Amino acid sequence: MVVSIEVFTAPGCSKCGKARDLLHDMIKEMSNIEWREVNILKEMDYAVELGVLSTPAIAINGELEFSGLPSQKKLRAKLEELCSKSG
Repeated sequence: MVVSIEVFTAPGCSKCGKARDLLHDMIKEMSNIEWREVNILKEMDYAVELGVLSTPAIAINGELEFSGLPSQKKLRAKLEELCSKSG
């Protein structure tokens, strides 16, 4: 099973860039993960549907998991948990 991750960003948001870079670096080490960056200005309806109220936000398998920039430790733990389940 593939884990789908979406990082919701806004143009000009410095924390969004950090979230994107953190996620990108982390998933290079893991298998079974697909990710994409979602520009909330271009996909506003989708962001609202998931409950994104601020950026950066991270959704995993279509559900909002982090509504802010998580610590590297929290994000890694969540991704490792999901990868072990998808196994």
